[in-house]
Amino acid sequence: MDPLSDVLSLLKPRSYVSSGVEAGGAWSLQFPDQHKLLKCYAVVSGECWLAVDGVPEAVHLQKGDCFVLPSGRPFRLASDMSLPPEPSSNYFPPPRTGTVVKVNGGGDFFIVGSRFGVSGGHADMLMGMLPPIVHIHNETEQAALRWSVERMMKELHDPEPGGFLIAQHLAHMMLVQALRLHMAEGVINGGGWLLGVADKQLGPAINAIHADPAHRWTLQALAECACMSRSAFAQKFRETIGASPMEYVTRWRMMLAGERLENSQDPVSVISLSLGYESESAFSTAFKRVMGVSPRQYSRGATPASYSHAVGLNSTGVNPA
Repeated sequence: MDPLSDVLSLLKPRSYVSSGVEAGGAWSLQFPDQHKLLKCYAVVSGECWLAVDGVPEAVHLQKGDCFVLPSGRPFRLASDMSLPPEPSSNYFPPPRTGTVVKVNGGGDFFIVGSRFGVSGGHADMLMGMLPPIVHIHNETEQAALRWSVERMMKELHDPEPGGFLIAQHLAHMMLVQALRLHMAEGVINGGGWLLGVADKQLGPAINAIHADPAHRWTLQALAECACMSRSAFAQKFRETIGASPMEYVTRWRMMLAGERLENSQDPVSVISLSLGYESESAFSTAFKRVMGVSPRQYSRGATPASYSHAVGLNSTGVNPA
């Protein structure tokens, strides 16, 4: 698989809900931290502003616009950003598919969306690799994403055999559609993992790591994949990704290891060997440094000590291979 498929395949969608919001007059709603929820929306009528925590400028949304919030950050929707926000809990009951929530009687603005959670102890780290907002401008892609949102609403509102599997595939498809377009339009500012994947020099090196994570990678070998000198490659990689190439190798190995510890019965010795570690102790040391807990604690469901240390691939790590 390619790196984007690799990462998204580890984000296992679950807990699907599709609903709508209809608002009228002057309004402003603040939504809290989404707790590993990914959201996809399509504006059916009217316009509003969207502000996402950590993003400097609010985004103006109009009829036909679609957007995806892949990182689970708190966000705000408003008719006017100067209005003091109300907590969204003032209007939103417990999640129920097909619900249309009305604010101020509705009539001016209508948005539909689907949300789904992701599972796995490494979900925070993976979501930290995705952008906080993806705003879809392209009309063809808007239509495709809107179809996905509406189809998921139908599958969840009128359950039929196989509906859960369709919803799962639609969830992945919406993310891939949005992130692929995000990369193609070159709107990724300030660096980041997606920019690295799309880069003509860094992309081949990242692809090589994902294609063979157990390989005994060296800085020289990865620089050759990028057709760059070692120093230039290392500098560009760190500036773009936020970590050194060898730190990235280690982190990707640990994410794969976390997936197997959660979802297989493979012993630590087998997992460590399959990821290029000749000794279980070296693997366990690297795993605890990146994930915050030992492999055995992780497999028993222990919560990592500090994902903030690892999110975005910004923490320090050393490749022992």
